[in-house]
Amino acid sequence: MAVRTSVVICVYTEERWEDIRQAVESVERQRRRPHELILVVDHNPDLHLKLKRTYPQAIVVENTHERGLSGGKNTGVATATGDIVAFLDDDAVADPGWLEALEEGFQDPAVVGVGGRTDPMWASRRRPRWFPYEFDWTVGCTYRGMPQVRAPIRNVMGGNAAFRREVVSEVGGFHSGIGRSVQGRKSRPLGCEETEFCIRLSQRKPGSVMLYEPRAVIGHKVSAQRERFAYFRSRCYAEGLSKALVTREVGTQDGLASERAHALKTLPLGALRGLGEAVRGDVGGLGRSVAIVVGLAWTTWGYVVGSARLKGARS
Repeated sequence: MAVRTSVVICVYTEERWEDIRQAVESVERQRRRPHELILVVDHNPDLHLKLKRTYPQAIVVENTHERGLSGGKNTGVATATGDIVAFLDDDAVADPGWLEALEEGFQDPAVVGVGGRTDPMWASRRRPRWFPYEFDWTVGCTYRGMPQVRAPIRNVMGGNAAFRREVVSEVGGFHSGIGRSVQGRKSRPLGCEETEFCIRLSQRKPGSVMLYEPRAVIGHKVSAQRERFAYFRSRCYAEGLSKALVTREVGTQDGLASERAHALKTLPLGALRGLGEAVRGDVGGLGRSVAIVVGLAWTTWGYVVGSARLKGARS
């Protein structure tokens, strides 16, 4: 029997109207058509009404949970009727073969989640020379250090991922209190709700597999503001804060396993690579090396501060 996939796009502001339009159109251009398209609107009645009028072919619903991405995803899962629920960011564009590649990853019954490759679409049309590939996660994209081929991974990236619908409900869905819903949309760029969910799912359902499928490709738009070094530092610090929350929920061993490997192997190699490129005449290589050091330091500091805050709150 053919798998049925519900595609969920969580939206929250009219300022992204053109982005939303392109995301929806990319879903409608899929070689393998989705079972349904669900647009979840995060506590914005005007946007909800506008989307219902513009996209009668889609299921447009309001977030029935706490404000934020986790609540929106949980609403999407509760609304979906497909076997699989696939999530696409509202500022992303899926390649025509995206959904087909995600669905093929579920041929193995042990696979409960599949994540694809996310490429940056820079606002300036070109990658900033100082921006290290090892830190593309700061703009929601696949980063150097991830597998190059289909392989099991600890967690998928939330803007390009699919899960078996019944499994999401079985483990309690996505938890609020970790991602951007904590402090509002326009404040600190927190994240990691999908990381905590994937680890919790694997802990509660031993033997479950999260699969990385690089053929499931999307392009993720990177705004001009996110191309700046100030945002890079802020995002790294926020990631540390979020990781402290994740380890509180799932434990330090599972919560930091991938991060340790990345910090101890991929980042040192990246810093050395940048220095070597600088010696060979690529001035940007020095900037990339410095950014790797700063990014690691800011992330670590965020984790230390976040852990201290949580410890103080418990005492």
